[in-house]
Amino acid sequence: MDEVLAKNMKQQNAKKNYELSIDIIKNGFPKDRGTEEKIQSLSQLIRFHEWRYYVLNDPLLSDKEYDSLFKLLEALEQEQPLFIKPDSPTQRVSSDLNDDFKNVAHLTAMLSLDNSYNLEDLQDFDERIKKLALIDTEEDIEYAVEPKFDGGSIALVFENDVLSRAATRGNGVKGDDITNNVKALKSVPIHAAFSSQGLKKVELRGEAIIPKNVFDKINSQREKEGQAIFANPRNAATGGLRMKDPQETAKRGIEAFIYQLGYAENKDGQNALSQFSKHDEMIALLGELGFKIPIKERKVCKNIKEVFKFVSGWENKRESYPYEIDGMVIKVNDLKLQEKCGFTSHHPRWAIAYKFKAKQATSKLLNIDYQIGKIGSITPVAKIEPVQLAGVTVSSISLHNEDFITSKDIRLGDTVLVERAGDVIPYIVKAMDELRDGKEQHIKFPSSCPSCDTALIRSEKEAAWRCPNFQCEAQILQRMIFHVSKGAMDIDGFGKSLVERFYKEEFVKSLADIYRLDYESISKLDGFGKKSAQNLEKAINTAKTKPISRLLHSLSIHHFGKKASKLVAAEIEHVLELKNWTLENFTEIKDIGPVVAENVISWFMDENNVKLLEEMESLGVNLRQTEEDKPLIVDADAPLIGKTILFTGTLHQMGRKEAQSLAESAGAKNISAVSKNLNILVAGEKAGSKLKKAQALGSVDILTEEEFIKLINR
Repeated sequence: MDEVLAKNMKQQNAKKNYELSIDIIKNGFPKDRGTEEKIQSLSQLIRFHEWRYYVLNDPLLSDKEYDSLFKLLEALEQEQPLFIKPDSPTQRVSSDLNDDFKNVAHLTAMLSLDNSYNLEDLQDFDERIKKLALIDTEEDIEYAVEPKFDGGSIALVFENDVLSRAATRGNGVKGDDITNNVKALKSVPIHAAFSSQGLKKVELRGEAIIPKNVFDKINSQREKEGQAIFANPRNAATGGLRMKDPQETAKRGIEAFIYQLGYAENKDGQNALSQFSKHDEMIALLGELGFKIPIKERKVCKNIKEVFKFVSGWENKRESYPYEIDGMVIKVNDLKLQEKCGFTSHHPRWAIAYKFKAKQATSKLLNIDYQIGKIGSITPVAKIEPVQLAGVTVSSISLHNEDFITSKDIRLGDTVLVERAGDVIPYIVKAMDELRDGKEQHIKFPSSCPSCDTALIRSEKEAAWRCPNFQCEAQILQRMIFHVSKGAMDIDGFGKSLVERFYKEEFVKSLADIYRLDYESISKLDGFGKKSAQNLEKAINTAKTKPISRLLHSLSIHHFGKKASKLVAAEIEHVLELKNWTLENFTEIKDIGPVVAENVISWFMDENNVKLLEEMESLGVNLRQTEEDKPLIVDADAPLIGKTILFTGTLHQMGRKEAQSLAESAGAKNISAVSKNLNILVAGEKAGSKLKKAQALGSVDILTEEEFIKLINR
């Protein structure tokens, strides 16, 4: 009972501190609060969140929310310096000390970094450096820029070329001794030839991180085992560094990037950092000595404008980078200039972090809508309090299916951790169960269709519940939206919003209605005119002549995708032949399985569906095989016969689709990913990760665009 009581008290404390923090961030303090009281309150809150973040590896706030509290405290203390206490969070760096490990002192303090979020912040930083160093405002300052890895900070001490100690950052003055665990990391050399540079003892600064693909595997495994998943790679890495068994640390797949030579002494015990003149020079040396350092993602910029261009570029491509980075670190490159600028008690004045837009934030789950797809799949969609993520306001998030909700124990009223990575659709990482107050409600998945009230069904092999009523109005609308889309009949200018509008205006109630629109009436609608109606008519008439492979795909038959539609279209002269096809007719075609076959047979057994196609044909829609539908005949001696091929990067002499078509004509099969099954990779300009992966495999023939053209034209 005592354990239950303690857990409840802990949850109440977490909830209270979280809600107070969010209220202060959004609304500020009540007007009757004095500055001293505000400072005390903020200091307590920040210390609580530091403990959650650094010690428990289970933060309640996003980085941006934490930064907002910290900056507010800084501003209040600047306003009233007399109220600054020695134990204020602004007077020291964050602490991650843990009682389970022995504490060791760093050779030099490990401080935090000041933060910036835009060009103006960076320009202010540049101006401050020039004032501190008494440099003319028109003169350029050289900056070293490198990734701000989102992991756990570590300090490594080497004596006589041997790794003698490793520690966490701790409170900046001392950290937890994690030497044995760090020795289990293969990216950290146990021996490094510092003596070749006249150095006897050094202290390095680095970041322990887990590659994204390894992190995904770890979470997938934890989910299978019923364990709580990690919110992000940082938590998994910092927790891994503190495991009692170094072998368990090794299993986390942690790597360490080194970004600073913080201390160095020669054989006489004297400071040896003075033998270096530039920060980037030191980093390059560490790379030569065998340490993992940033290479292509590191740059020396001649001025602050070049810095902003470089960091903005990396913000745009951060998702393609194999590690989590939440910003870039900008450092004055000249070490003597660094010395002139000095330090505050919190951060070096000569360095600043440029923070990327937040990828994670917390929000409240307000409600759930249930959307019905073109094949009747029911998708729960969470409606949350709007939050800013990666530059976009997010208020709706797919919850995928009932199993997703159950596995994450998501409840109505929960505070949830939301993530949006680049262009990826936002998703809910987890529910913050410690913030529950008992008012949250379990989510009851509907048993009948929200649109037509038909009882839902679920196949044993599928995660989704589906409405089996093919005449369900919500499904019909979604099928029409898909039918006109680029991937199906590709009717130019006929998008989702227009289908929804025409459906509401009762211009369309079925797929056939799309081909008998009243263009005269449409021309009189708000936002339309004669020209717009004529353009739409032209696009629809063009669609009538499209290959039957597109028509088959546009019918939204379950599992009958683009590839299967093409395979079947190559075997028939008229679409209605499929009324008489048997299971054997379908499965004789390579890559057509019994599930797809049964779905297509079932669809054509429905008289309403056959009448729909007959009606569409009477309206001029093509149901006969076109030249494009006919199977491609490839000579036995075609240059790429039996080969698999993949195109990556920008092609200059042709488009991607044209290149793929030429490859097929030459006997190749286009595939979408680099694997041991790939034979040829054609690398255009700015080829990225696929090229690197193919090079690493060593079994893939890598061609330029010119070499590809020469090969198929031989």
